[in-house]
Amino acid sequence: MIYPLYMFVAIGLCAAFSILVAGKYREWLAPVAAIAASGILLVLSIDAAFIARSGLKIYPMGNWLPPIGICMMLDNLTGLMLVIVNLIGLVSLIYSVSYIKRFTSTVYYYSLFMLMITGMNGVVITGDLFNLYVFLEITSIASYGLVAFGVESEELEAAFKYMVLSSLASAFIFLAIGIIFIKTSTLNMADIALTLSNQAGTATGNAVLFASVMFLTGFAFKAALIPFHSWLPDAHPSAPAPVSSMLSGVVIKVLGVYAFARVFFNIIGITPVIMNILMWLGIFSMIIGAVLAIRQTDLKRLLAYSSISQVGYIFIGLSLATPLGIAAALFHLFNHSIFKSLLFLNAGAIEYASGTRSMDKMSGISSKMPITGATSLVGSLSIAGVPPLNGFWSKLFLVIAIFQAGKMNVGITCVVVSVITLAYFLMVQKNIFFKKPENAEQEAALENIKEVPFSMSLSMIILAVICIVSGLFFAPLMSSVFMPAAKALTDGSAFARMIIPGGF
Repeated sequence: MIYPLYMFVAIGLCAAFSILVAGKYREWLAPVAAIAASGILLVLSIDAAFIARSGLKIYPMGNWLPPIGICMMLDNLTGLMLVIVNLIGLVSLIYSVSYIKRFTSTVYYYSLFMLMITGMNGVVITGDLFNLYVFLEITSIASYGLVAFGVESEELEAAFKYMVLSSLASAFIFLAIGIIFIKTSTLNMADIALTLSNQAGTATGNAVLFASVMFLTGFAFKAALIPFHSWLPDAHPSAPAPVSSMLSGVVIKVLGVYAFARVFFNIIGITPVIMNILMWLGIFSMIIGAVLAIRQTDLKRLLAYSSISQVGYIFIGLSLATPLGIAAALFHLFNHSIFKSLLFLNAGAIEYASGTRSMDKMSGISSKMPITGATSLVGSLSIAGVPPLNGFWSKLFLVIAIFQAGKMNVGITCVVVSVITLAYFLMVQKNIFFKKPENAEQEAALENIKEVPFSMSLSMIILAVICIVSGLFFAPLMSSVFMPAAKALTDGSAFARMIIPGGF
């Protein structure tokens, strides 16, 4: 029996358009439909992750077998990414129920949100390079609208900047796909991998090299690696908190990290030159992101720069191209999706209750918002790599992999940046939650603060619990989830021979 992978796209698309229709008559149906669809997708994702353990699965659209027909594929890496996307999507939608009431046109919000989830699911499961671009654009276009959802000057400016730079990145990716198609006469990922492995010659090599540069540039923009990051510090703070949670938690991971890994490890092939470039981009992003974060007074802007820094860790792990290095990168990708989504939801709760994102205008709110304070502390310690929370273990495995690769200076740099991360998140905890009011303005502001509604608190609690549980059970997760997912990348183009020569 062939697993119906098309459901990950079909359910999201049906929900997105059904919400627009039903919402015209009963606005309360919009969040109900979105959460129901997202819940179903999460259940299917967990099921798919277990099914992937038995080997690669293919769904040929219209029963046209690859390379002639379009196909969708499922392996351990796909299963992991599906769970991450749909878990963060569901939690963010639950959070949105109370949070988004402050905005107008909530029906359009939930419709765009489901389109964004659909696009990311499509990027993850597609086995066709052009369809990867199509789903990538669906995600991006929905994201532009969601960033601008507040329709104030700040949101519109950030969305426009995001749209321009992301469209430029998409153009690079589209150009690279066109070059690959010219040289291989196919768009099926498996067929491209086999064709490139069988081709030789200077012309083909130069074309693939140019396409590789275009891919690297495009995905670096999508992942917000330095120096391709300038859109992110504006887009993430300006968006509604659940959208910021999605952007940092999964969008930059799927469109940047996952898409890069698929193209370079499984299709084109990772080379020492690409590995070296990736290593340096990761190092610069990790250091500069942390240094810029520590200077911020806007809480969401601090979190945005922190995302740049943490993505640097992930790309350093991928650049090692070793089983442990890639597994550690995927572990950190999962962890960052959880604790950074949690921290953006915390920031949204603080802004919801206090009306400000400025850390200079807040103090002592832990007594008024105990759930937000406690979950924020968990998220802050997790991202800083404090044991036994999940962030500690992924960073530890990453540093071990770096030392095994003989790059001691890089490993030491990772540790130093973790200390800087701890410093600015302790600053966040002190200034916002524990410091006593220093003036009459802060005392007056504190009097009016209270804990956020149940749906927002529930979302934060769920993510905080995952931070704790995944830290306590890091060993089985590493051996049964992240190492198998890493193998899907370290096997390179081996997956192609399971698909093309009658692997059905």
